[in-house]
Amino acid sequence: MKKIFLAVAILLVVVMSLTACDETTLQTSGGTREDTKAQARVADELALNQKTPTDIDYSLERYNLIRRAYWVNGRREKANSLPCPVEKPLGYIVLFAGNATVGRFVVDGKVSSLNSFLTPSAVDSPYGSASGGYTTLTTETADVDGSYGQNDNGIFFFTSQGNYIEYTGQYLYSDIPFEIGDAVVTYKAG
Repeated sequence: MKKIFLAVAILLVVVMSLTACDETTLQTSGGTREDTKAQARVADELALNQKTPTDIDYSLERYNLIRRAYWVNGRREKANSLPCPVEKPLGYIVLFAGNATVGRFVVDGKVSSLNSFLTPSAVDSPYGSASGGYTTLTTETADVDGSYGQNDNGIFFFTSQGNYIEYTGQYLYSDIPFEIGDAVVTYKAG
């Protein structure tokens, strides 16, 4: 019985090897190589037709990150008095946990990712090797508070009253006020 099973397994490997596709029909995660190259050309054309804006001279994301750096490092007064030379929008957010509403807030400025940073998390630098060539060394860099690593996946924002909130759940955000009725949490008893 073991010999028959082994023979069938070997036969399957041989058949699969003989019927394997050649490089021109090799599938990638985005389709065939030709499809992937064609899509890259389309993306390049779209980027040429719709250029990235270069006239933004102030970033509310960086403003939030600077304000957060002060706030979480015990400098709340400085965080709340940080000047912003552009008009910050007001937003409205509802935080959810499953089908329950956790909170509703007016957002001063914008919602930001906890994984946005002011500086890169790693720096590539070339250095010489003993053989005379160069190689690249990637070095992890510290955040503004001197720490390394990653943050939780989530968001943070400041309320219109100057409070700081981090959240790692689902949320609904808009620049228009909206009402969400309190969701009813239901369960079946054992």
